[in-house]
Amino acid sequence: MNIEPVAYFHSPLPEKFGLPRQSGVAPSLRGEVILEPAYRGTEILRGLEGFDYLWLIWGFSLNDASAEGRTTVRPPRLGGNTRVGIFASRSPFRPNPLGLSCVRIEHIGPEGISVLGADLADGTPIYDIKPYLPYADAHPDARGGYTDSVAWSPLKVELPEALEQALGERAQSLREVLAADPRPAYQEDPQRIYALAYDGRTIRFRVEDGTLTVL
Repeated sequence: MNIEPVAYFHSPLPEKFGLPRQSGVAPSLRGEVILEPAYRGTEILRGLEGFDYLWLIWGFSLNDASAEGRTTVRPPRLGGNTRVGIFASRSPFRPNPLGLSCVRIEHIGPEGISVLGADLADGTPIYDIKPYLPYADAHPDARGGYTDSVAWSPLKVELPEALEQALGERAQSLREVLAADPRPAYQEDPQRIYALAYDGRTIRFRVEDGTLTVL
């Protein structure tokens, strides 16, 4: 089966580092699903305005090919030390490199859809779009495997006032991205300075005692 993108995603996050590890982790993070020209001006989005959320099926276009063929991974939620099978994880390194994300619809326009809470990098190809159906897709009492037993707390984020003013309303989504702790799970060096690309800027920060400070 050959599949071609129906759209591409536009986001303030151009790289893998800093991407939320799941959709909805940074609920204020805004992105744009821009349809390919062949689908613009058609009725392909007709009826979508009646839904609050949708599913995006997309490709892990930033994957390192050297990781192909692996069958186990070390999820960040388990501290990066315990291995589980690929099909028991949401790792990007899969037999078929396809991602699935549930995002909130903010606005529907002639060229695409503005969404909130996506975990996709800028330029990600999107292969399909489907509406989220609460009666079929929501299972609030379902077990979550190892994620049920591992506590996770967001980091406290300290932004310089000048940066907060410069970003305006986009400062909140940056806070959410940073609070989710973009560092590899195995790194805990309070002196190390990390760099994250966001909205055309390079955000440099360090983490100590549960507080992330933007430098």
